[in-house]
This record gives sequence, structure tokens and C-alpha cells, in this order.
Amino acid sequence: MSLFRRSTPRGARARAIIAIGTAAVAIVAMAGCATSNSGSTKTTLSFYSWDAAATMKPVFAEFEKENPNITLQVTYGTPVQGYISTLQTHLNSGTAQDVFIITAENKQQIMDGGFAKPLNSEPFISNLAPAAKATYTKAGKVYGAAISSWGGGILYNKDLLAKVGFSAPPKTWDDFIDLCLKLKAAGITPFYEPADGISVSLAALVGLENAKLGGKMDAEIFSGKTTFAKTWTGALTQWNKLFTSGAESRSVAGLTGDQVTAEFEKGNVAMIGTGSWALGGIQTAAPSLKLDFMAIPGASSSYWAGAVSPGYAINAKTSHLAAAEKFVTFLQSTKGVAAYQKATASITTTKDFTPTLDPALSTMAAAVRNGEFYLPQVSWPKNSAALNTEATAQLQELIQGKTTPAAVAADLDTKLKTLGG
Repeated sequence: MSLFRRSTPRGARARAIIAIGTAAVAIVAMAGCATSNSGSTKTTLSFYSWDAAATMKPVFAEFEKENPNITLQVTYGTPVQGYISTLQTHLNSGTAQDVFIITAENKQQIMDGGFAKPLNSEPFISNLAPAAKATYTKAGKVYGAAISSWGGGILYNKDLLAKVGFSAPPKTWDDFIDLCLKLKAAGITPFYEPADGISVSLAALVGLENAKLGGKMDAEIFSGKTTFAKTWTGALTQWNKLFTSGAESRSVAGLTGDQVTAEFEKGNVAMIGTGSWALGGIQTAAPSLKLDFMAIPGASSSYWAGAVSPGYAINAKTSHLAAAEKFVTFLQSTKGVAAYQKATASITTTKDFTPTLDPALSTMAAAVRNGEFYLPQVSWPKNSAALNTEATAQLQELIQGKTTPAAVAADLDTKLKTLGG
């Protein structure tokens, strides 16, 4: 799962399938510098796209219509790791595209390496959501222009929940456990989440702790002012009730995101933990399902997992700076965002455009647009990949009953020390 959809949109399965089906390097338009009919110079601008051709072609067509002297040469990558590794290879060799995508997974490499041009002076910078700017900022300089975010919570099958008298989302985590047990008693598999990463339910429970600490939790963990043991153990203990109560089967330790989604599409499970990016693919695969999202309930309030989506970055060494700035400016414009939102159904966050969203996203839309969400992997200031790998392994052990919440949190503290903080 992409951290931005995870990103990744980290998009979702359907988008990844389209991307894989597209040639590894697909050129929308190839043209060297030439003279147009009006006698002006035509520029070829290269772009490394995170989204597949089917998604982006309408956006590109609108840009080229407005900018006839710029031809886009587009290469399509496959998120997540394939895109990042290919981009880094090109950045290191000085052959990267004029405009590319910056993500939570590679932002430190790009910002620390000086590979992207700061965008603070661009006219669109004030149109970006505060959370979008903060995600791709280092030392006061903004390096990525993100136009959307995603939210993660509990996607549920209305018809299955109606069988146990469901009328409103549970207010507390214990209420949610009770709902799961009612479904189980009725012969309905209550809840699944994949175990191939930090689940959205746990991310949101930890996010509630972060919110209580004024959003400073991770900074204080990494500075040594607090620890994973002090901040994560409570959330892990709550989350572990899913398995100790029998509300969720320990067999999910072996499930991937695609497997969980497939079971939900078949109507075999009432609720799953997932992100807004999954909704479109599920509706396409199972159009008869009546769906809605609910936030993750905590001890006394609810919260969403989520993150800012990948952003657009300008190569610091581009030889087509003016054209690159025009392109990224267009992508932030009302027309550009509208075209992208129509193609992706994303929760866009720019200030001058309000997206029309699927009704199932209405419960999360305001919070997501306001940046009221949390994802550990994005919030960790460094060593995110290594900590994510360690956390995933420890959580799989917890799901199977082989370790304890306190031991998982303590292990993350030990891992952080070995990584140098």
C-alpha cells in the first residue's frame, strides 16, 4: 500500500493494474524543439507520471490546448517502489524528467539531495492546503505541490450491518468491538484489515494520541523527549482487543490488501479498514454493494488515518524552467484540478476548487481537506522505511498472539536507537 493512498493514492489496485498494463515507458507526445506555424519556438517538456495514462491524458490534453507551444513527453511509472527507484536512478545520473512526483517515501532523498526546485515564489503556492505544503517543506522551503489527500477508515457494507440493527457509527472503540461481535454472532465475518503494513485503524488510534499532543508526538519521539512506549502502547492495547476478543480473526496476519478487498467485494466480510482511494475500484468490481465510510472510533472520539498525496516537483536542473513552471501552475489551477478530480475521484484540497465527491466519502471529506488525519510513515521525520518494515513485522506477531502491545512499542524504541534516532 502506498503511503499516499497510499498514496498510492499509494492508487489503488485498479490504477496499478492500468499502470502495469501500460508500457514501462509510454510517450504521449515526442517532438524535438521545432518551429510552430506562428514562428514561435516549441518546447518539449518531460514529465514522469505517477498516475496511469488513462487517468492523466485528459489533463495533459487540456494543458497542451492552453499551451500550444509546449509538447509534453510523458513517462509512466508504476507506484510505489518501482517509481521511486527509477526516479532516483535518473536523478543521480542527471537524466531525470523536467517535472516529476515527490512522495512521502522519497521526499527526504529529493529535498536533502537538492534535486527539486523550491516552489515558494510560485504564484500558486497560496492555493495549496496547509497540510500539503507542510508535507513537502524543509527548512521553510516547499518542494512539492500536492493537490489532493486521502482518508482512511472503516468501509462498510450497509446491508450486512443492517442485519444486526446498525443505525449509526459506534462512538467508542469498545462500541466498535461490540458491533463486530454482534456480526460474528449473526454468522457474518465482521472486520478485516491487511497485515502487510500499519493498518488504517491503528494509524488513526495513534493519530488520536498525536492530536492530544498538539501534533508534536513524532518530533518529540525522534528528539528523545518521549518514546514509542509512552505514546503507542495505549493505542496498541486498544487495537489488540480486535484479536483478544475474537472480533477479528488472527488469520488476517497472512492477508494482503488485495485479498482483503476481494473478500469485501464478494460480500464475505461486513467491514474493512481501507482508504478513500479503494472506493472506485470496489464499486466497479461490486456495483450492487451499498457502501459508506466511518471514522475510527477511539476511547472518546473518532479520527481518520490519511496523508497528503504525492506532489509535483520541478527538477532543479531543468533546462525548461519556464515551461515546467507553466505546467505545474496549470496542475494547481481550477481547470487542471477539475480535470484531475474528474478522472480520479480524488479528494482534492486546493483552496479555489471544491470537489464533487462520491456520497460514501462525505463523512471524511471535511477532515481530509482540513488535514485532520494521521499516518505514522509520513509523520516520521526520518528512517521511515526501516521503521515501517519493523513495525509491520512486529504487528504481524501481535496479531498472531506471539507478542504484546508493550513489547511492540518497546521494540520500535530499540529500532529507532539502532538507526541513530
